Amino acid sequence: MTAKIKLNAASGGGSISIQAPSSSSNNRVIALPDIADGTLVTSQSTLDATKLSGALPAISGAALTGIAGGLTEADAWRITSTFQNNDYHIESNWERMDSQTEGKKGTGMTQSSGLFTFPSTGYYYIHFMVAGYRGGNSTVHNLVSYIRSTTSGDTSSGTYYNGSGRQSMYSSSGNSAYGVSNTTIFKCSNTSNDKIFFGIQTGEQYIYVQGSSTENFTYAVFIKLADI
Repeated sequence: MTAKIKLNAASGGGSISIQAPSSSSNNRVIALPDIADGTLVTSQSTLDATKLSGALPAISGAALTGIAGGLTEADAWRITSTFQNNDYHIESNWERMDSQTEGKKGTGMTQSSGLFTFPSTGYYYIHFMVAGYRGGNSTVHNLVSYIRSTTSGDTSSGTYYNGSGRQSMYSSSGNSAYGVSNTTIFKCSNTSNDKIFFGIQTGEQYIYVQGSSTENFTYAVFIKLADI
């Protein structure tokens, strides 16, 4: 005997039957649709008329940024004038890059006496490039660039060397140019206390660190990678 389930209409006049397959090897699972308003679409014409009804959800620009993971902060600063010898904290002559097509994304960094403050908490990519030249009277020297951080809001305490780049040079005579860079990923948990500053160690007095207000010789790049 073939198993069958028969459902009769409440007011009579019709019924629906569900019958199991005749073969034991033809097992089937039928999932009934979850229809919120209790209406079952019974014809193609009804489906065509209703399948595009209703309003699509609004998607804001902020939602798109979060979904796509787009960058919200990107900024770059440079030294505007050349100086000589060591400077473990470069405090002077910083400016945001402002030549043709250069610009920032988002709020951008702020700085006071070479101490850089982040616009918001998060993980930041930081790149520091130093360019310069030998002025004379020396043949062998080491050049070191520093990315340094503080968690106290100033440079009086809580400072740390986050990144360093080193280059050794030999020049028997005449001037010679150099470039040295380093990179770090910085976690800013508190915008009032977690800050960045930069330095250079030249090894002797005849080395010059190059700066310009129109070209990018010695500079720093900041890119926010993600929120905390």
